[in-house]
Amino acid sequence: MVMFADAGERICCTREFQSSIDDSVHESLKSAIDRLNVEPRFTVMDKEIRGVNGGEIFYKGLARNITSMKSIHGVKKLWIEEGESVSKKSLRVLTPSVRSSASDNVSDITEPPEIWITMNRGSSKDAVAEKYLKRAAPSLAKQGWYEDDMMIVVELNYQDNPWFPPELELERADDYENLPRAEYDCIWGGKYNDSVPNAIIEPEVFDSCVDAHIKLGFQALGQDRVAYDPADSGDAKAWGHQRGSVILELASTESGDVNTATDQALDFCIENRGDSFTWDGDGLGLALKRDVAAALEGKKVEYGMFRGSEGVDNPKAIYERDSDTQKQKTNAEAFRNKRAQYYYMLRDRMVRTHKAVTQGTSVFNADELISFSSDISELAQLKSELCSIPRKFNGSGRFELYTKQEMKTKFEVDSPNRADVAMMLQRPVTVKPKKIKIKFDGWQQ
Repeated sequence: MVMFADAGERICCTREFQSSIDDSVHESLKSAIDRLNVEPRFTVMDKEIRGVNGGEIFYKGLARNITSMKSIHGVKKLWIEEGESVSKKSLRVLTPSVRSSASDNVSDITEPPEIWITMNRGSSKDAVAEKYLKRAAPSLAKQGWYEDDMMIVVELNYQDNPWFPPELELERADDYENLPRAEYDCIWGGKYNDSVPNAIIEPEVFDSCVDAHIKLGFQALGQDRVAYDPADSGDAKAWGHQRGSVILELASTESGDVNTATDQALDFCIENRGDSFTWDGDGLGLALKRDVAAALEGKKVEYGMFRGSEGVDNPKAIYERDSDTQKQKTNAEAFRNKRAQYYYMLRDRMVRTHKAVTQGTSVFNADELISFSSDISELAQLKSELCSIPRKFNGSGRFELYTKQEMKTKFEVDSPNRADVAMMLQRPVTVKPKKIKIKFDGWQQ
């Protein structure tokens, strides 16, 4: 920014909350001017910096001044610091408001103004994450950068800093040993921190399951299952595909039209030659049975509705946990409902996979494990949702989870529809054989 200002550019430095100049990056810029030995080229004042070539750096807080941003003219660079805290409202106003002094004559604009955002990831539901980082996630995970016609995203961590001081390395190592992994990954690895109290799945467990079939040497073999969550109005609708013990794909749509989303999910099932199709029957999904039956008529696809609020499957069967110290319980004694039952089935498979990957445990077969393909287009969102499923303590000793509405109210967590798809994929779909009455007079003979 100092170099841009020295070239004569007008620069606005912002953050969501800025009560005084002390909250701004003013001191950082003053230090940069000193470090670069370019003091004679700038006049540093209390609340702004001016360059000898006409460049200017000034500061604004967004939350309390967002309407004033509409009138900014001639700004060539808008720097937003701590982008993880920027609101959706601020982004809505900023994007069309940052324009050059030639904005009244579009043909004169040779170099359009740029918005620079620096941040450490907060939640995957933050405004910048939703608007910009969501689409970049697969590329960032593979190569650390992403580019399209609208933006460039680069991920930089402490490993990329050639001047990383020894004292910070000591602090990092101490944090690695003593902080919860989700907190450590956010501070030092730039990962989202979407953890909630009493979450049943830890981030490090999820990470072990990414491409676990490659790490452990098993293949995606077995039944092709497809699951679909039509969600509630306004929430993303999601669907996914699992073959054997490997979840190969998970996608979603923000469209509020349940009919369009249902058609997409059914087409997805048919295109991927699904052996089974499961959909969430609590809420909007209750009315979809006829649509599903019509779409899959004549196709060799078993289908069934999943109602997580109902009692457990196989209530008298013993729930087998990894720990031998736990007293054996039946499924009915262990779980409050189907949703808890199959989330814990998914969790148990993930924990076994984590042990196999990190400890070299070889006592599990592939049918007891789970793997998430790194090719899943919404892998980051799936991790965020699965690691934000908290246990609800009810005094009965049975496992129970908060409902989607309770999660929104209590934890301000959006509906975990991608996670619900991964959970429903663990339930095998079976069709009960039809009973046929046969009349035959010759039985006695």
